[in-house]
Amino acid sequence: MKLLKCLLLITLSLSASVGYAQVPLAVDAFNQKLADTPQGQLLDVRTPDEYEQGHLAKSQNLDVKDPVFVQKLATLDKDKPVFVYCLSGGRSGKAAKLLVDNGFKEVYDMQGGFLKWSSAKLPFEKDKNAIAAPTGMSQEEFNKLTASNQPVLIDFYAPWCAPCKKMMPTIEKLTREYAGKATIKTINYDENKALAQSLQVDEIPVFLLYKNGKLLWRGLGEMPEKEFREVIEGNM
Repeated sequence: MKLLKCLLLITLSLSASVGYAQVPLAVDAFNQKLADTPQGQLLDVRTPDEYEQGHLAKSQNLDVKDPVFVQKLATLDKDKPVFVYCLSGGRSGKAAKLLVDNGFKEVYDMQGGFLKWSSAKLPFEKDKNAIAAPTGMSQEEFNKLTASNQPVLIDFYAPWCAPCKKMMPTIEKLTREYAGKATIKTINYDENKALAQSLQVDEIPVFLLYKNGKLLWRGLGEMPEKEFREVIEGNM
């Protein structure tokens, strides 16, 4: 805990020295700083549906993709610290920049978002009337899929995830070209949260290569087509 506080102080000191108001923090540091800041304002910038399925206690939901997001920031106090998060970190980074651009003096952006938070077994709340999210693929179905003696490339994505969208043309191209030689399967994170958690998927897009039921390779984020080809062909 002392080491965590020291790292947090160093991060804040470096940020202040260069005039930054937007401070990225890892989940543990974010949690500690939030606990140490009773006047902090906690902002969840995901969609209302995502918020209902699980959110940090005492957080306020303002969807960063809402056309009137900036206008709604008027409900916050610019002189008090703001803590912002989304699912994996992309939208919160955008929101944090908008906060800074609109005069907020102290903004903390959770790196890895709610995915990292829940994976770390930190507490969160669900709305009582929330409709259960689709369960998606079962673990048994996933095991059957990845038991093939051909390479099986899994792509965990979400339709709102910008890096996921950028990778999709590459994934679709590889799917066509390796038909009959390898299986390439896209899995929607939002519809398969239980499966994602069991596989320790806490960032997206994430790519998992299996053969005969064994995980042989794991990739993350935007990746070159060449690397996918090397991994797939190297395991044929």
